[in-house]
Amino acid sequence: MRAVVVRTFGGPEALEVAEVPTPVPGPGQVRIRVRAAAVNPVDAFVRSGMATQVGMQPERDGDVGVGWDVAGVVDALGEHTAGFSVGDEVIGLSDRLDVPTGGYAEYLVLDAGAVARAPRGVSPELAATLPLNALTAAQALDRAELDAGRTLLVTGAAGAVGGYAVQLAASDGIRVLATASAADEKLVRSLGAAEFVPRGEHLATAVRALVPSGVDAVIDAAALGTRALDAVRGGGTFVAVLDVAVPKPLRGTRVRTVYVQADGRRLADLVARTETGRLTPRVAETYPLDKASEAHHRLAQGGLRGRLVLVP
Repeated sequence: MRAVVVRTFGGPEALEVAEVPTPVPGPGQVRIRVRAAAVNPVDAFVRSGMATQVGMQPERDGDVGVGWDVAGVVDALGEHTAGFSVGDEVIGLSDRLDVPTGGYAEYLVLDAGAVARAPRGVSPELAATLPLNALTAAQALDRAELDAGRTLLVTGAAGAVGGYAVQLAASDGIRVLATASAADEKLVRSLGAAEFVPRGEHLATAVRALVPSGVDAVIDAAALGTRALDAVRGGGTFVAVLDVAVPKPLRGTRVRTVYVQADGRRLADLVARTETGRLTPRVAETYPLDKASEAHHRLAQGGLRGRLVLVP
């Protein structure tokens, strides 16, 4: 099969399309014929070698796989695999980094527990944006531990993780304050944000003008660190989506970092929310698999409102 791999870490040109063995599912696994694979910032982190440098990824001899989340069709089952049949349309998350191929491939083998049926009526390109980003948002909300009626600040609210966090929190009855570019206010409010703070304002001052004691929690999808922490009340919760800007737990705050975990059952709940319109997948552009390097060049330019998606 064809797969995009990295053999020498570097820029987008480090992504190579290679002919590699088609993977065989083992016990409790499914093989997915990939129809769409999302392109995420963590993929550039892996491609550049930074994931290895910071200890997220062990050093490998040979190919390094790229790509975390996919949509496709089950085409083979390993022994003792229950819950899926050949022909099922599914989505899934590959949360392991020490692998020779990832989601940027024609076929991907995943544990059945990392897979859920794809949302009905949603294209594979849109569905492929759910696993990594929506699961990250949902697991970040778990760490925030908020009940309905509490207040939450979401930074980077127009991005993939931030946008899903806004929608999930708002649908659970949480009052969401969101910060993003001023040009994104209409989008972010349409996702469910009750209050909007344009990027560039002094964040803590603007948030505390709306919630004088500070918000109960923040999900920091934009890696603002201490600037976002200062908007949280004493004893509140700060959830870092990226561990590059994790602040000290000042004022008795609880500081937590979310590292996404594959979870087919939780993913199935997110699929159900998508089918009822409570989650809105967004695709910015699509590229054929052999144009993965071009997709990474576009990713580096920023300004995307939705994910880039590769189509094998």
